[in-house]
Amino acid sequence: MPSVAEFLAAEHRQCDDGFAAAEEAAHLADLAGCRARFPLFQVAMERHFQKEEDTLFPAFEQATGNAMGPTRVMRLEHRQMRDALAEMSNALAGGDLEDYLGQAETLLILMQQHNIKEEQILYPMCDQILGAAAAGMIQAMQDRPA
Repeated sequence: MPSVAEFLAAEHRQCDDGFAAAEEAAHLADLAGCRARFPLFQVAMERHFQKEEDTLFPAFEQATGNAMGPTRVMRLEHRQMRDALAEMSNALAGGDLEDYLGQAETLLILMQQHNIKEEQILYPMCDQILGAAAAGMIQAMQDRPA
């Protein structure tokens, strides 16, 4: 069984790949291709956020007795990324690849900063604090319906 850090960092890489595929289509002025790839990326991001918000964060908060620390910051950042994703979706709906790419640049910065904090700080803390319970939590995240 992977650690929390390994499992969720692997999901970050999958999301990064989806982002890159949609962005590549946009750079090639392939509106149809971008419209086909972006929803797959957006769904993957939302699933990842939900795994963290519904499973990981509550377990961390219960174990530490702290709901105002790193998980609060991560939830706020998820909201910022969801907003950027919505703007990207709106740009695609309007056929505006230039706006899409501008929003994508913002999202990329948000994702990079967010992932560093999770991968270098929060996830290792979760592995340490949750101990043996982490395996069951990872299993619960894997078992979530797609």
